[in-house]
Amino acid sequence: MRIDPLEFRNLTLEVHSLLHDVPLRDVSVVDLPGGGEGRTVADVDALMAPDHLTSANVAVRALFGLRRMLGELFGWDAPAGGANRESYVHRLPALLRERSTVAPGTVRGLFVVVYQLERESLAEVRNATVHAFLCTALQPRADGYRLYWGVYVKPVSWLTPVYMGVIEPFRRFIVYPTILRRLRQTWMRAYNHRVKEV
Repeated sequence: MRIDPLEFRNLTLEVHSLLHDVPLRDVSVVDLPGGGEGRTVADVDALMAPDHLTSANVAVRALFGLRRMLGELFGWDAPAGGANRESYVHRLPALLRERSTVAPGTVRGLFVVVYQLERESLAEVRNATVHAFLCTALQPRADGYRLYWGVYVKPVSWLTPVYMGVIEPFRRFIVYPTILRRLRQTWMRAYNHRVKEV
């Protein structure tokens, strides 16, 4: 579900200073019951298959397929590879780069890892439509954890606001809820909880 971005901004996270010049578009959360002490962002990643984002259900697969087709047709997407010159990987302070448990610039599916810490990670994707960032933050709660997805979008051309406007209802009502619901179910199975609906 979406939340007031102020809750996310009030967390102590590295992303706030690194992306100080990039608009925070929205924040979604999913509560993950149980899990035991010491869970990390890496534990969450381990529950997500490589194609988790694009194969959550038929509607999500169709939307990603359509986007891929349009990207090929209009030449929106650069060839797969590591961080390009516009990447925020190049803006990482040395200490944050050293603390990252995943090498900055590592390609993960559609995204490039900017950094990954114990409870926070940042990934980016840049193409002809957007320069977008996904900050994942895992915060302990009395009954488990809360996972935050902060989405930042930096315009790259006149196409960015048009593109974001077109995909907004799909992101908000289909893609993110489906992915986060699936993640919650996977988490609960992994940690021996009875699966409940979000």
